[in-house]
Amino acid sequence: MGIRSFAAELLLPASLQPRAKTPAAAGQEPKVDPASFAALSDHLHYLGKAEVKQIREAYKFADEAHLGQFRASGEPYITHPIAVAGLVADWRLDAQAVMAALMHDAMEDCGVTKIELIQRFGAPTAELVDGLTKLDKLQFSTREESQAESFRKMLLAMARDVRVILIKLADRLHNMRTMAAMAPAKRMRIAQETLDIYAPIAHRLGLNMIYRELQERSFEFLHPWRHAALAKALQRARGHRRDIVERVRGEVEKSFGAAKLKVQVSGREKTVYSIYRKMREKHAGFAQVSDIFGFRIVVPQTMDCYLALGTLHQLYKPVPGRFKDYIAIPKANGYQSLHTTLVSPLGTAVEFQIRTEQMHAVAESGIAAHWLYKQKDKGGAGSPADAQRLGAMWLKSLLDIQDETRDASEFLEHVKIDLVPDAVYVFTPKSKILALPRGASAVDFAYAIHSDVGDHTVAAKVNGEPVALRTELKSGDVVEVITAPGARPNPSWLNFVRTGRARSKIRHFLKTMEQEESRALGEKLLAQALRGEGMVLPSGELDDMTAQALWAQLARWSGNRGRADLLVDIGLGKKIATIVAKRLAQLMTEQGRRPDAVTLTMNRFRAAEEAVPALHGVVIDGSEGASVQLAACCRPIPGDEIRGYLGRGEGLVVHTAECSVGKRLAERDPERWMAVEWAEQPVKNFETSVKLLLRNGKGALAQVAQAISSAEADISHIDMDNEPQSEAVELRLLLAVRDRQHLADVLRTLKRAPPVLRASRLKS
Repeated sequence: MGIRSFAAELLLPASLQPRAKTPAAAGQEPKVDPASFAALSDHLHYLGKAEVKQIREAYKFADEAHLGQFRASGEPYITHPIAVAGLVADWRLDAQAVMAALMHDAMEDCGVTKIELIQRFGAPTAELVDGLTKLDKLQFSTREESQAESFRKMLLAMARDVRVILIKLADRLHNMRTMAAMAPAKRMRIAQETLDIYAPIAHRLGLNMIYRELQERSFEFLHPWRHAALAKALQRARGHRRDIVERVRGEVEKSFGAAKLKVQVSGREKTVYSIYRKMREKHAGFAQVSDIFGFRIVVPQTMDCYLALGTLHQLYKPVPGRFKDYIAIPKANGYQSLHTTLVSPLGTAVEFQIRTEQMHAVAESGIAAHWLYKQKDKGGAGSPADAQRLGAMWLKSLLDIQDETRDASEFLEHVKIDLVPDAVYVFTPKSKILALPRGASAVDFAYAIHSDVGDHTVAAKVNGEPVALRTELKSGDVVEVITAPGARPNPSWLNFVRTGRARSKIRHFLKTMEQEESRALGEKLLAQALRGEGMVLPSGELDDMTAQALWAQLARWSGNRGRADLLVDIGLGKKIATIVAKRLAQLMTEQGRRPDAVTLTMNRFRAAEEAVPALHGVVIDGSEGASVQLAACCRPIPGDEIRGYLGRGEGLVVHTAECSVGKRLAERDPERWMAVEWAEQPVKNFETSVKLLLRNGKGALAQVAQAISSAEADISHIDMDNEPQSEAVELRLLLAVRDRQHLADVLRTLKRAPPVLRASRLKS
């Protein structure tokens, strides 16, 4: 699998390093069969005899289930579960996890049922296996939809039990190590999926060894020529710089000896993929990537980290701006170390990482360190418990996202956002530290505190200064969020929020509001349509059994889940109120109800008079929300003659009677039009478009703004021609006005302004 550096080998535990192949001597045991239980038993020394016996039973079960199945390489299929179980055992996971690793493909590939696993191995093991099983038996319209739903199932199982993802990552790691025998197209697809999903998950959970290897192997399969070329360049650089590395190591060890500090110094080298990524980010050649080599300093205690840092800075000059203290402020995945870049004697940059043994355990194994080192864990700084806690926080956030996101592809999109490795660390006014993705805004910060804070955010301060909500936060910022009880999320926030939690909460709130507003509109439309049939809309109260039965019949007829669902569809224009009303009237007649003659006569008279269907009287006052939209093509305002178009899935769209777009829609779908009217006292201002022709000169725009302000109108948007040298320039404004009379006053005021040559309302 390509050229491996001495440092990369040095950092891998024995279980992940390639085993030496030595010929069996005369009289010795023959080579262990990778398909036998003996290949796994060496990894189980930390478990008791009873647990090993259980695992042996699981091995026999898996061996029988996979009998006759072979991998693409030609090996018996059981070699794969054994290898995965071996990796899981190297993390010292419990017997249930090792058994689940052995049987992780049994349900998916062998037809084994969950009930059978519960009966033989217990519910906890069966739940782990079920969490690892893809949803191949369900029917999905696309491969992407199936894949997204399977990821969602696995991630939610992982949120309930972190062992699920540890087993899955071990499974993916072994697949990546043995993928050479697969077809090229399948290799590319799996490698890309690994790079996009599994490697970031490993990084998010602090599993850095697995993260690096998954990245490296994915890169090799996706770009074999680039990988080979960079690996050769790295090998040549290693040879050229060997003397520098040895000299630096010697001087560092001598300096620590003089300071009487007990340290372990080890060399480390960037992976081929990390070098490639840095070259792409900086648009640099291989020769310009300076910090390829580095050293790791492991010390006994946390205070020794800072003493070691001082010793190094006395030995070599630090590079300004390249020091990071991840001990005081750990990364989101629990990683802790001091990072500093120094200038070596030959002028090359060398990075040093300084950490304790416990920090090193967490840095390499992340949440797996909880099992690897739980006997030693005392819960101190940089302990495996810290990594477990931070990992659990992210896993719980998956459940929060799931609560608001029922669509699998959308859920996976939110999770991908949260897998961004770079982070900024900001402070609350009470000095609590929060880790957010790079590029996060004050809105992300608000939702990270609590969803109610995010929903009611109106303003923010950073370091005591007011800022726009879309302002990107930087590490060290002190952020304060200002809320108001009546505030609600703005759809435009979705353009700049970065965390999956914020995005899912905003979308959930907007969807909920849209559903509520559409349901209210649908009820109003259906009630009016039913009055056209001479009847009154029945209630939906729980204590009215007759009404419940009526709504249940109507929902079955319409294909909806219930009354609320049907009303939402009517409000969104997915179902026509007049058609539903006719069916409802028929059902009510079958129950013995009769049309009211007075109501019927009044509605028929009004419908004939208005030359529209019996749907009428929807009153617009500006408070309707997302269920009623004012068309952007003609921007109606109170005083305009208006009509309503019930769009398919768009709710009610209001056009002016003379709008050309509206007229074309009326010709195409006449049954979707209804009469609407303005309220006597609208509750807000309405936007309309105005076109001005200005004499180009100094202060012209200021005079226009002054004229609009004096007429008590507001400017929402300005657009103008890019012709600075012309004598006259056209200006298009979006103004907020009360009604047509107010607009007429604004236009008169504008025409009196010296630079204005013409002013008129811009119609569709």
